[in-house]
Amino acid sequence: MPYLELSLRCTEDRQPRYENALEDVGALSVTMLDADADTSNERAILEPGVGETPLWNSLVLIALFPAETNALALLAALEAFDPGLDWSQASFRTVEDEDWERAWLDQFQPMRFGARTFIVPWNHELPDEANTSDAAVVRLDPGLAFGSGTHPTTALCLRWLDELAAHGELQGKPVLDFGCGSGILALAALKLGAARAVGVDNDPQALVASHDNAERNEVGDRLAVYLPADEPVATYPVVVANILASALDALAETLAARVAPGGRIALSGILHGQEGELLQRYAAWFDRLAATQDGDWMRIDGVRR
Repeated sequence: MPYLELSLRCTEDRQPRYENALEDVGALSVTMLDADADTSNERAILEPGVGETPLWNSLVLIALFPAETNALALLAALEAFDPGLDWSQASFRTVEDEDWERAWLDQFQPMRFGARTFIVPWNHELPDEANTSDAAVVRLDPGLAFGSGTHPTTALCLRWLDELAAHGELQGKPVLDFGCGSGILALAALKLGAARAVGVDNDPQALVASHDNAERNEVGDRLAVYLPADEPVATYPVVVANILASALDALAETLAARVAPGGRIALSGILHGQEGELLQRYAAWFDRLAATQDGDWMRIDGVRR
């Protein structure tokens, strides 16, 4: 299946803003390349390492969109989202998907989050430290759906779930993963002891990826996935939403209504500097709100009144 590829050169300090804008307008994936490397040795980094920023001062960002995306309309949406960024040098071309999937598999390595949580590519051997009876291992093949664990926004949520499990706050409970992407957070919650999980995403491809990953991890009978319009209204003791700050603001009432009294929520996909307004917004429903930083990204968590 072909995709529309957008490529743009930028500096390291502006990379988070460009990436945030690309994801907000629907990028299926965002890749970073060293803009100054010899092209024969150039290496793709699909997401920065956990707790890291990009490795280079000058980068080329490459984003994939559905093939039918109108390039001019896309540029207009990007300029409207962040007028302070220069999109005039963006270039477009149509690409096939095989090379992107191969590059992703080459870069994705087993990772540990917190005390017990491990994300392991489906085609890798289990690392020795994850080969224990209490390890929560998620075998993942996210394809083009966002969420492999390497991005700080996902890592922040994985560590939060691991901490909840360490305090017995996941065991036997249902969990809502709003903006589930690859299903990584829902699957980690199930592996950490949650009784069942519900994933919601507005991208049908993400629902397919979540379902396939759940089957691969032998928890398919405990994960249900829905488009937002089909989601059954319910409350949960644990809710996690790894989306974007603009969406978290727009969906504040919806997400608050999904959390049972005394329940816990984690919000991620927030650039450093955006957390202040969201803390004020969610204070209408939540106590003990706290912001945690990883590189340029933030997580907010709190307890429902």
